[in-house]
Formats: sequence, C-alpha cells, structure tokens
Amino acid sequence: MEETSALKVLGRAMERGPERLIKEAEAWLRVRDREGRLKPLVANAAQRRFEERRGRHNIVLKARQMGMTTWVAGRFFLRTITRPGTLTLQVAHTREAAEGIFRIVQRMWEELPEDLRKGPLVRSRANAGQMVFPELDSEYRVASACDVGAGRGMSLQNLHCSEVSRWPGDAAMTLAGLRAALAPSGELVLESTPNGAYGAFYEEWCAAVDTGGDGDAMVRHFLPWWLEPAYVGARVEAGAMTEVESALVERYGLSGEQIGFRRGLERSYGGLRSQEFAEDAETCFRATGTCFFDVAAIERQMLEVAPVAGVRRGGALLVWLPPKEGRSYLVAVDSAGGGEEGDFAAVQVIDRLTGLQCAELQERLKPSELAKAAVELAREYGDAMIAVERNNHGAAVLAYIEASEFYTKLYRQGRDAGWLTTATSKPEMTARLGKLLEECPEIFQSKRLLGECRTFVGGERGKTGAANGSHDDLVMAMAVAQAVRMEMVRSSSGGWADGIR
Repeated sequence: MEETSALKVLGRAMERGPERLIKEAEAWLRVRDREGRLKPLVANAAQRRFEERRGRHNIVLKARQMGMTTWVAGRFFLRTITRPGTLTLQVAHTREAAEGIFRIVQRMWEELPEDLRKGPLVRSRANAGQMVFPELDSEYRVASACDVGAGRGMSLQNLHCSEVSRWPGDAAMTLAGLRAALAPSGELVLESTPNGAYGAFYEEWCAAVDTGGDGDAMVRHFLPWWLEPAYVGARVEAGAMTEVESALVERYGLSGEQIGFRRGLERSYGGLRSQEFAEDAETCFRATGTCFFDVAAIERQMLEVAPVAGVRRGGALLVWLPPKEGRSYLVAVDSAGGGEEGDFAAVQVIDRLTGLQCAELQERLKPSELAKAAVELAREYGDAMIAVERNNHGAAVLAYIEASEFYTKLYRQGRDAGWLTTATSKPEMTARLGKLLEECPEIFQSKRLLGECRTFVGGERGKTGAANGSHDDLVMAMAVAQAVRMEMVRSSSGGWADGIR
C-alpha cells in the first residue's frame, strides 16, 4: 500500500536540512518533560548542536540528561515511518533502560493522528521491544547490550547505541557485531556519559574526528552540561568566584546561576562531578574510573615500545627478543575457559635476569591447546621454566603439560605445581608490577599489555581487575611472571640473581 500524502511530505521535509527536521519533530512528536507533562519534542540546545553537525556515523560524549536518547529515538522513529523497508535498532546498557526507551517511542506512536495509526502505521506487533509496520515493511526495535546476539541476522538502516561506556561484558565485541549488521548507507549514533579513560567507548572517541561530514568518518559531538537550560542554581557573584569558576565564565560565557549549579554538583557528586556532568572532553575521562597503575608511565612507554620482531599464529603470538644461548627464561601462563567464545588465555615469556618481555601470546585456547602452546614456547626458549596460574582452569592446563606434553620443568609452590593467586598474593603481585611500570617501564614491549594496564582499575574494598568490557589476562600473566621471578630470586643461590630489580 502507498504511504499517505502526509507521510510523503514529512519524508521529503526531513531531507531538507537540520532546521526543517527540527521543525517537523516539533510538529509530529510528543514526549513527557521533566515534570511528566506531555508536550511537543522541541529541540534543546544540545539536540540542535548535534543535529547541525550530524554525519552518517556519530559519537556523542555528553553530560547526564541532555535529552540525546529521546532526540535520537524521535529522529529514527520518523525515518522508520517515512522510509519503507527500514529497520531501526536502539541498544541500551540495561534491560530497564531499553524498556524506558521503548516507552518513549510507544508514546510517539500513540500521539500520532488516528488516521495514520489505523492506516499506513497500523502495527501487526507491538511488545516490550518491537514495533512492526507491515504496510511499510518497516520495524522499530529496542534491545539491551545484555541480550546475547542483539542485532545478529539483521540488516539495519538506523543504529543507536546508548551509554556504551557502561555496557556489560566485552563491549567492543558487542559493538562489532552490531556494526556488522548496519547497512553501508545506514546511520550510526554511539552515545554515552564518560566512564574512565578506557574501554570501547573511550577508544571509539579517541579514534573519531572533530569535524562534521557525510562520509564514513566517525564525527565527534561533545555536549557539556551547561547546554541544558534547566541546570541553574543560586547565583554566584563575580567577586565570589574562584579562579577556575571565573575561567569558565570567561571561556564559555556561563552565568552566575550556572556557577551556582556547578557548586551544587560539587557538593552532591564530589569527585564524580566530571563524570556525570562533563565540562571538557579530556578531563571528564581521566577524572573517572581509577586506573590501578601509573597512567603517565604507561602512556610514556606506549610511545617507546620496540618494534615487533616476529608475528605468528595469525597475530596472537608476538616476539620481540628471540632466545639467546646462555640466557634463562620464564614462561608464565594465565589460563581461560577456552574455545572460540571463551575468554583469552595469555602467555608471557620474560628474561629471568632482567625481567625483560621477550614474547607474548594472547589467544582463545582450550586447556589442552594452551598447554601445547606454552610447552612449545618453553622449549623454544631453552627449556624454560613454566609457571601456570593454577586457579580455575589452570589445573587442567598443568595436567595436560605433564601428561600429554611430557614437560616437567614446572614452577612449584611446595609440592603443588603452579602459582596460586589469592586475596593475599594478588595485591602483592599487582603492586610489584606497578612498581616495575614506574621504575623500569622499558622492560615491557607489548602495546596490548600496556593497553590492559591502562584499563586495570581499582574497585571497592581494594579489589582490582579489568574495567567493564576490558580484559586483564595479559596483565595477570605478566604479574605471575614477575612474582615467580622474584620468588626464584629469593630462593636462588645462582649468580643470575645479580641485578634483579
């Protein structure tokens, strides 16, 4: 069935630039404001700024409650109902957030003229996450990043990924799967508040560009809190402002009322103010998410790493220093569940005298495969000692090393083969690794390892580990390597212990 003339006119109007689209959104869409009142979707300053610079692929770094999710939902909803054959998907960080987005879109449909809702926009299906318009062969879906396989098997014309910095699990992998479903001419919006200088969203932001355009480049949009007119408080007079506050007034034209609101944020949020109410696109990342290691040392060494001398196993195995006769080496193994969909396993090869990183393996391997790979490296490096973290799947790896690979040169703690990471030993291991990163960063050659160090964060009650969506297998393998090396130094009477850091 043909679209009604009203939808045709709307569709043509949306292609005439941002101002016309903003007017049509106001005319056609209704939403609830902060007080719960139903009103037209009138673009605020943040939404206007986004629309004026929008490209085909966009990434939005923003303060809290700037209305971007609602605006993107409205834009994509209008495109879905004016372009036959359109499939739109919005992906939120939690199921609750996904349900909230769907309610926004549901209300937009409910407030359309009745002749459209009962005519070309009649729905054959409308549940908690899906609207199907059979007359247009179009569909609007909302999902959660928690949903396994979200977006798979689809051919998307519009994709909105919300609060990406807070996606659970491997956010980069989830995002890659969704991108693969986006049509070449499709529109993409990645949007989030900051959550530490690490993870998929941070990496996407760093790789994006600052200028708008219609090409494939990802366009940056930074939306600070003061674009929201409701963010005002008790007026602060110019003479009572701090040096930082006066600089903000001079640079961005903030009012005394906005400075008053900012002071209220500092009282309410403390150190989290820059995370929830971003003021610039650099410090908002660095002020959030506490990296366990010295960030400056990591980033300096990132620029100084030696070139890779050898690449094997499709890039999984990197070699910087091949074995030398007369040198002793240590092979440290961090195991994983394995398989194509499992976590990464990691192997670090270091020089026992200097601690210098010689080779590194990061690959999804089953315990039997990991045992074989570790033994091959150990034999290559002069029948090196193998130290396997025996937690979890490590016991299986040790069994395969001894029973299937017939390798006996294993590090032992007492009678038990392998290294046991405990609540007591882990803080010591990671602290030692942090000390090495600060005092002799030149011993670390892997950008993969350094990247994981950047996303290794401290949590509640002293717990440490990979930030949400990141990995720490390389970090833990290196921590085991350096901890075992130090244990061997303490118990060794050999001359190789001289010069140990």
